Amino acid sequence: MKPTTVLSQEHQSILLMISILGNMADRLEADEKVEVVHLEEAVDFVKGFADKCHHAKEEDLLFPAMEKAGIPRTDGPLGVMLREHTEGRALVKAMTDSIPGIRKGAKAAARLFAESARGYGALLSQHIYKEDNILYPMADARLSAAAQDELTACFADVEKNVVGEGRHEEFHALLHRLEELYLR
Repeated sequence: MKPTTVLSQEHQSILLMISILGNMADRLEADEKVEVVHLEEAVDFVKGFADKCHHAKEEDLLFPAMEKAGIPRTDGPLGVMLREHTEGRALVKAMTDSIPGIRKGAKAAARLFAESARGYGALLSQHIYKEDNILYPMADARLSAAAQDELTACFADVEKNVVGEGRHEEFHALLHRLEELYLR
């Protein structure tokens, strides 16, 4: 399987979490009960799966390989993707920072979480579209078969040594549990 296929498959999980966060935001804005532990779990998924696993594969492996193949890092699509990763992290931080206030019943904190979750969802949805439809086809066209094989092996190493063995499966179990609670 091509490394970009792996990344595109991971996008589907991230998009599902964006839908879950959207439903959580709806409930928070309607002043309905959302278990704080579910908010924490959703944020942990974003931090662990979307950032530590997925974005690490892109930033530490795919993007440098693309740069080596002649695609500049600071200008063009790589620079845009990196800036958007940074914007996403700021929105995730805002969600994280709002959780203690939600725990105390602060409506402003719930609004901040909802705003940040919606902002993250909007940002990542268009970001994923650009990666799947522009950046990844560019990578597929520019990277040799050997470079792609090396990336695939390095992705497996990220799963094992950075994310941790079995964590990917744990993230998916969490994702599906929250899906049952918030999207069914």
